[in-house]
Amino acid sequence: MDRVIILRYSEIHLKGKNRAFFENILKRNIIEKLKGINCRTEFYYGRYIVSDYDAESEREIVSRLKTVFGLYSLSAGLRTGADTDGIAEAAASICKSKGSFRVTASRADKTLPYTSVQLATEIGGRMLELHPDLTVDLHTPDFTIFIDVRDHATAYVYGESVLCAGGMPVGSAGKGLSLLSGGIDSPVSTYMMAKRGLKLTELHFWSYPYTSLEAKEKVIELARILHKFTGDTQLVIIPFTKVQEAIHKYAEPNYMITLVRRAMMRIAERIAEKFGCGCIINGEDLGQVASQTLESITVTNSVIKRLPVFRPLIGFDKSEIVERSKAIGTYETSIKPHEDCCTVFLPESPATKPTLRRSELSESKISDYEELISEAVDNAEIIPVTE
Repeated sequence: MDRVIILRYSEIHLKGKNRAFFENILKRNIIEKLKGINCRTEFYYGRYIVSDYDAESEREIVSRLKTVFGLYSLSAGLRTGADTDGIAEAAASICKSKGSFRVTASRADKTLPYTSVQLATEIGGRMLELHPDLTVDLHTPDFTIFIDVRDHATAYVYGESVLCAGGMPVGSAGKGLSLLSGGIDSPVSTYMMAKRGLKLTELHFWSYPYTSLEAKEKVIELARILHKFTGDTQLVIIPFTKVQEAIHKYAEPNYMITLVRRAMMRIAERIAEKFGCGCIINGEDLGQVASQTLESITVTNSVIKRLPVFRPLIGFDKSEIVERSKAIGTYETSIKPHEDCCTVFLPESPATKPTLRRSELSESKISDYEELISEAVDNAEIIPVTE
């Protein structure tokens, strides 16, 4: 009998002939996540097992695996033989001495000399003999003992299951470029698209000295917090000062935000293609601010020629985004009072219904506009995010 952690994957079980593709990526991500911990990973159809680890490492293993996209749940338990004596011994070691309980059994091998119901009844009876203060409650028990018999040689016995991150394995859906401003929304949108299997590169626009060194460090910190979900990635820092200064000099004041957003998207598309990304992701939420009205999004999106733009938060309430931000651990960093480039040169009354014609007219007044965009792309700083 040995201690193990049983892993169950999420949507992968819905896949057909390409199921092995997703499983192989998930296996790779699990092995990478457990790097540095002395343990063994075993992969079977429908079940993954972590074994041969020190008891002191169990909590750390569980903590790490909870953040692996593609895993639905996990359970720390015991692996034993498929005979009833071995199963009963394992059940006794996790059984509580008081309260109500039930035993739930399943068996993959139908040639075994007992049915699932017979096994559950047998083990439940032995637990009652062992602990007279226990009572059986099949509907709302205080705890449940689960028995999963895989074949003649192996059974897994465990108690509670821990929910994992769900979703699809990172890397299974391709590559994406996620805009990371440093606010509350963009880390959540980054998280959500990683959950759908995208391997992400993150992009930040930095307007020093209008935005501080602390603002840059804040974004780096957010990227590191997200690393537990995204895995190793790169944070691309765009020097955006000259572009913003030119827009401030020539644009109509109420169109400044619109032109800044259009410049960002132009740069984002070039960076995405440079890094082999198949899409752009941002944290826009319909109607939240002036740059996120239907008209503003239409004008901003018109500069993107070749790639789709995903906005996973488009229908969220702000309170829902805040709640998700707290759940993934980015909220406290996001609210640090360091301004990002979106707060530089803010007009008193930004246009909420900009037009494409007026936007293009304002941009045409910037004689070296294309040179400024190219310079920003060429001078990008690349920061590896590996922890």
